[in-house]
Amino acid sequence: MTKADTYLYYDIHNILKNGYKDVDPRPRYADGTPAYTISVNQVLRKYDLAAGEFPLLTLRPIAIKTGIREIFAIYQKGTHILSEMRDLGIGWWDDWDIGDGTIGHRYGYTVNQYDLMNRLLDDIKKDPYGRRKVMSLWQEENLRETPGLAPCAFLTMWNVRGEYLDMTLVQRSGDMLTASGAGGINEVQYACLLLMTARHTGYRPGVFAHFVQNEQIYDRHYEQADELVRRYEELKKKEEAAESGSGCDTDSGSKSGPGYDTDSGSKSGPGPVVLLKDTAKDFFSMSIDDFEILNYEPIRPQLKFELGI
Repeated sequence: MTKADTYLYYDIHNILKNGYKDVDPRPRYADGTPAYTISVNQVLRKYDLAAGEFPLLTLRPIAIKTGIREIFAIYQKGTHILSEMRDLGIGWWDDWDIGDGTIGHRYGYTVNQYDLMNRLLDDIKKDPYGRRKVMSLWQEENLRETPGLAPCAFLTMWNVRGEYLDMTLVQRSGDMLTASGAGGINEVQYACLLLMTARHTGYRPGVFAHFVQNEQIYDRHYEQADELVRRYEELKKKEEAAESGSGCDTDSGSKSGPGYDTDSGSKSGPGPVVLLKDTAKDFFSMSIDDFEILNYEPIRPQLKFELGI
């Protein structure tokens, strides 16, 4: 069980108990039915990557490598062209084609136009303790130039802390169970962006925080929410039984989290983790082969989600 599993379990309970229903939603399902949601505002999660708290859900499989490839498309290649995204193995943007084979002046287009990634990398190197390391994909001019989905995960903020690089991702809106929730594709891919940026600039990845202003569960995802809760409770019972059977004192163990020895950065525990190989040094040369996924055994079968477009 990961920290992300526990976050998601409590976040699902919170949203179903305290959430509010929307009115006249913009998204529609494929059959044209309005895609209603129940939402909560101002959700915050934090993970200490140096302590092994990689944000990776085990309650269902997460498409880790596809998420990393999207990071390549946005921040390495700076593209908004659907054919170029498909060449990288990313097909989930096709439903947001604005009619010209692109997603509009969004995401990679903005990164490329303002040279955001190079500016960030240079700033971290030249002025590590400066407090202006903000990379924003929310550019009003771009939003007005073309139609298209407004960026959801749109802002990152970066700070050097000794030998560590910390990062906060700000998301205006998120579909909790398919993308933005704890250990989901958004957290995995932006934690990997932190790994890449830290390596290029000579720091160790530190704390990754994720703030979602409005996080939702769609009305056709309630059964999946119940199933994720059931899987968590079953997993917790198994872990408690294993601890009881082995005579472990759960209070005496390390508090540093699964996956890493915090002094050496080496693998030391059974927790799932995504690692960047030592040979990967240059941000713009990194490839999917530079990433290793260790000890990841998610619960199956995969859940199916109908998307609101």
